[in-house]
Amino acid sequence: MGYYNDLPPNHRRQKKSGWLIPILLGVIIGILLTTLVVPAVMDKNQATNQQDDDSASITKKDDTGVGHTVNVDISTKVTDVVEEVSPAVVGVSNLRMQSNFWDQSSEEEQGTGSGVIYKQDDKYAYVVTNYHVIEGADEVEVVLFDDTHLKARLLGGDLFSDLAVLRLNAGDIEKTIEMGTSSKLKVGEPVIAIGNPLGHMFAGSVTQGIISGTQRTIPQDFNGDGRPDWQAEVIQTDAAINPGNSGGALINMEGQLIGINSMKINETAVEGIGFSIPIDSARPVIEELEKSGKVTRAYLGVEIYSLDDVPQTEWTNTLKLPNNVKGGVYIWSVETMSPADQAGLQRLDVITALDGKEIIDTVELRKVLFQDKKVGDNVDVTFYREGKKNTITIKLGEQK
Repeated sequence: MGYYNDLPPNHRRQKKSGWLIPILLGVIIGILLTTLVVPAVMDKNQATNQQDDDSASITKKDDTGVGHTVNVDISTKVTDVVEEVSPAVVGVSNLRMQSNFWDQSSEEEQGTGSGVIYKQDDKYAYVVTNYHVIEGADEVEVVLFDDTHLKARLLGGDLFSDLAVLRLNAGDIEKTIEMGTSSKLKVGEPVIAIGNPLGHMFAGSVTQGIISGTQRTIPQDFNGDGRPDWQAEVIQTDAAINPGNSGGALINMEGQLIGINSMKINETAVEGIGFSIPIDSARPVIEELEKSGKVTRAYLGVEIYSLDDVPQTEWTNTLKLPNNVKGGVYIWSVETMSPADQAGLQRLDVITALDGKEIIDTVELRKVLFQDKKVGDNVDVTFYREGKKNTITIKLGEQK
């Protein structure tokens, strides 16, 4: 026996050359794999990841109205959609007359917002914007995408829907937007917002996001008394909506108008929560404003307040309500010759139901009258007077 170092010299060289060649071949193959194969695989993975990052699925309807899921390249699609739609999004200026020391009048801009050109005929083009954008205006000016300034006629506005319609001469307009539908929107669907945040200085600004929620309800306090007067039904999106975006377009990846941007929660701790009026809700209001300048709603002819505004002790002492009443509205005054007056409703009557539907507060009552009823409809009113429950039928009139 002997040790390794005791082997003959020739024998040791043969053993060394036997394992050295495979190692050298392995190194060469490794180098080839590193320089040729790995980069190709990485490029393929990067391309796949890029495709995943820049693509999304959307539902597109065919000629029969059936929806089909298709993949779109978001980065390319956004550019194409914005280029196509932007000329239909305009700036809106609220102008008011001001008098100086010499009793000379001049126009001053009191506020700015955005608008969308949604229709055009042989004579006129029509713009939808928010009511709060043009509220109190003596004149309204529209600024087109190419910075052309045009005087617009205000056809009408509606406080509750926060919508208004303007009219321009058709000869000055090149593009209108296509209206889509908001009833089929899905959470997570990509959307684009276009408008003029912070005024005309940033005209045509584009932000991208997704649908964060559908059928949201946001309380609205119109008179500043701290109590909600209405519940606005809106779309929630994380696409940036800032002051000046009001009245601008929320569009889908097909370039269709699906919402009118309306508001944003303005709190330090809140980011990425904006709201838009669904186009399906806005469309009938727009059509009515365009034709008649106002929205005709059914009314009772009473000044009402929610029972929640009354101390619980008054429920029993003044209104004489039984313990099983949990909510409703009390009548503070009745308009002379109104439907309520003609039907016999009186001051301090408490309405608890309309057509058998429980009424909790003033917002619930308005929703039934404004959304479920029309002028001339009959409504069964359940109310309490001096602790006694009554029901009468009232023919609704027209809100003036």
